[in-house]
Amino acid sequence: MAIEQVERDDGLPGWVLAFGPFIIIGILLLMAGGLYLTFDFDWLAAESTTDILLIMTGIGFIAGILPVMVGMLWFPYFRRLEAHWIHAVLAFSAGILTFIAIEMTDEAIGYTIESSDPLMTGGVALGAAALTLVSMELLSRWREGKVTESGDRGLTIAYLVAIGLGLHSIGEGLAIGASFVSGEMGLVVLFTIGFIIHNITEGPAVVAAVAREQLTPPLRHFAALGILAGGGVIIGGWLGTFAYTPFLAALFFAIAAGAIVQVTWEMFDLVRTDAEEVFDKRLIIAFVLGIFVLFFLEEIVVEGWMGL
Repeated sequence: MAIEQVERDDGLPGWVLAFGPFIIIGILLLMAGGLYLTFDFDWLAAESTTDILLIMTGIGFIAGILPVMVGMLWFPYFRRLEAHWIHAVLAFSAGILTFIAIEMTDEAIGYTIESSDPLMTGGVALGAAALTLVSMELLSRWREGKVTESGDRGLTIAYLVAIGLGLHSIGEGLAIGASFVSGEMGLVVLFTIGFIIHNITEGPAVVAAVAREQLTPPLRHFAALGILAGGGVIIGGWLGTFAYTPFLAALFFAIAAGAIVQVTWEMFDLVRTDAEEVFDKRLIIAFVLGIFVLFFLEEIVVEGWMGL
């Protein structure tokens, strides 16, 4: 795999790299809020399959891919951090992934109970989660044999994280698609705003493992990572529009939970391998902060304040 080296010092002040993404996030949220207040929802009342697919693709890009890529803009700042702070970023990302794994498990259980045959749905979901976890672990071990020579373990883990987050974002798309089908267009826009807030935090989680590497991958890898991590919203939107069932939702949430558990373990293993003191106070604080940040955004802002 071709890797090109870049200078860590790109001439921009550190505060620009640290706070620049916040400005972009603010602009996105203001645009999304303005869209909610002024949007003509009748335009979304599409009838043809092609129109529906195009609308779901556009919404999925805005709610999934775009915010993940905005979150990835912190990568140049992460590259300037000293090793122990990069480990803290990895621990923070592991906290985010841990919360998502818990959330996906809870969602899978909820939809299992709602299904027509909870026992059968639960068995299939549990088997799918276990199969996903084992498959991704085998894939990771297979890749480990190859990264010994190329030295791109961070990039491999970044792709595993992106795949796991992409599977999890299918559930987000299901919610948008189901709302669209039911004619709740205002809810579609609210979901979009909520998922923008949520998915921005996933960008740092995707690129954290790469920030520790001496060499930086070409930009095409960042584009691929963003599409993998956020593109599931598009797929979920399609499925939610045309084939939504509690069984399908439980299945995808369970698959996502299995994938996230595996990549979270990869994050922990990376920190354990690199850090001289695994249980350094800084790492523990960063891990707890990652859980808290996503809890705040998901439970307080999105579900509490926005009522989603």
